[in-house]
Amino acid sequence: MTDRTRFPTRLKGPGALVTGGSRGLGLFIARHLAERGCTVTLAARDAAELERAAGRLRAETGATVHVAVCDVRDRAAVGEMMRVIHERDGLDIVIANAGVIQVAPVEAIGHEEFTDAMETMFHGALHTSLEALPYLRATRGRLALIGSVGGLLGVPHLLPYSCAKAAVGALAEGLHAETAAAGVSVTAVHPGLMRTGSHRQAEFGGDTSAEFGWFSAAAGAPLLSMDADRAARRIVDAVIRRRARLVLTAPAKAAQLAHGVAPGLTTRLTGLTARLLPSASGRGPLRQGSEAGLPRNPIARRIRAWGSARNDRAVREANQQEPGPRTSS
Repeated sequence: MTDRTRFPTRLKGPGALVTGGSRGLGLFIARHLAERGCTVTLAARDAAELERAAGRLRAETGATVHVAVCDVRDRAAVGEMMRVIHERDGLDIVIANAGVIQVAPVEAIGHEEFTDAMETMFHGALHTSLEALPYLRATRGRLALIGSVGGLLGVPHLLPYSCAKAAVGALAEGLHAETAAAGVSVTAVHPGLMRTGSHRQAEFGGDTSAEFGWFSAAAGAPLLSMDADRAARRIVDAVIRRRARLVLTAPAKAAQLAHGVAPGLTTRLTGLTARLLPSASGRGPLRQGSEAGLPRNPIARRIRAWGSARNDRAVREANQQEPGPRTSS
């Protein structure tokens, strides 16, 4: 099966849902599903952002693209969305991608940031999975949960994100084991850093300008990060092939291997890395990347500009140009 393989021809293409599909990785995944003949529904919280994304996909692919304004933290709302999609298009493929990114030292955040991350990413994936599975069992469908390399090991200054993504990974593996007999495949996806323009929508705490600087540089740096469109194509391939697990980027694979072979040493090395990150400057409300400001140090500014150049260029293509409610990774 090649990258361009399409689903078998039928009167109407398979029905696919992508949560967090209005921007970032979710939007790229939706594009590849549409190109392969799926009838795609994008789900997120921001109606205007959804319509902008759907209009772009319709123009680019000629596919049928629907939108669903839905907060995945609300199980009843997720259940109603699944019912509507099932009755309208059939439900063959579900990608649980909705998420938030909070970048800050643990001293600068509190219980509420961890709760927000868990409710959006873990409970969002859980609600999506539980409400989709009755329909996917009927169609022998495919489910994918988007985790992260951040869920395979604890990442300093991204602890709420890491905790939630670790739970998503465990959920995906458990569901894969329990639903295989019913013909449903569940794919656990663990991407590394990708150029999705997510630094514009991520939230930053502590020394916000310094946190924004290192995160945006790392997320776009050559060798460390991956082109988001290429990542999305690989994810869709893995879902079509019913793979159980996909880890993306060479650094993510290396981190997974190192943690598996020598977890204590890996944790100590991570601790050394944490010492290089900005120190906390008190607690306060988190600020979106578009408001966090640039690093004050001129050398740090140049490093950020170099590292983030490709990621900055991805902002418009990934529909990240206008801040709005947090809906996608």
